Amino acid sequence: MRKYWSFFRIRFIRGLQYRAAALSGMVTQFVWGAMEILLFRAFYEASPESFPMTFEALSTYVWLQQAFLALYMVWFWESELFNSITTGDVAYELCRPVRLYDMWFVRGLAVRLSKAVLRCMPILIFSWFLPAPYGLTLPGDMKIWAMTLLSMTLGLLLIVAFGMIVYMSVFYTVSPQGIKLFVTSMAEFLSGSVIPIPFMPDHVKRIVEFLPFASAQNVPFRIFSGDITGPDVYSSMAKQVFWLFVFILIGRILEKRALRQIVIQGG
Repeated sequence: MRKYWSFFRIRFIRGLQYRAAALSGMVTQFVWGAMEILLFRAFYEASPESFPMTFEALSTYVWLQQAFLALYMVWFWESELFNSITTGDVAYELCRPVRLYDMWFVRGLAVRLSKAVLRCMPILIFSWFLPAPYGLTLPGDMKIWAMTLLSMTLGLLLIVAFGMIVYMSVFYTVSPQGIKLFVTSMAEFLSGSVIPIPFMPDHVKRIVEFLPFASAQNVPFRIFSGDITGPDVYSSMAKQVFWLFVFILIGRILEKRALRQIVIQGG
């Protein structure tokens, strides 16, 4: 366990060094979040009774989405891992006295957390000072804070576990490009990144909420904003736990079969 913790620290500290990239990302997310909220505001003014979320809850959802984008962005992939598989450099990884899945899982956690640490606080503070209903609304119940934190952790683990499935599937393909394009487009929409899931048609929403991607950012952000309350909080988090175990199981099975059949040529 200590070796994985040491590897996590190394990758986390390395990620903290990219401050210029974090600053440019913050500016982009400020502008994007403001544009998205103003766009929704125009629709709310036309027909507020037609929307499934209050505007305050929507604004909170959008700002949380921008602040913690690094944790849940499905389109973020580590090119080094794809290249190591396609070029055969993964052989060096296999020489280490660690399990490949566990090491890459820890690496994914460290990279995403380091990016989020650099970006989240300025965005949260900025959005908190914005006037209502455009800013971040904080819940007064400490139970909601605790549930949100737990749900965010489960959502992060779920996204990393999903990424591991994609990485392991590249062992069975010639190029990772097709897999990346397909899963990114599908998961980005189904996770509520394009539009919040409550805004989808009812018959589509019922299907999407059962799928694993709705258990990532959708659940913790809606708990924090007050859009998910009561027993729905526990049922939503139970789905997160279920899909997390399913994704880890699939990833480990793919890893085991891939490493059993892998052939690396070269001197």
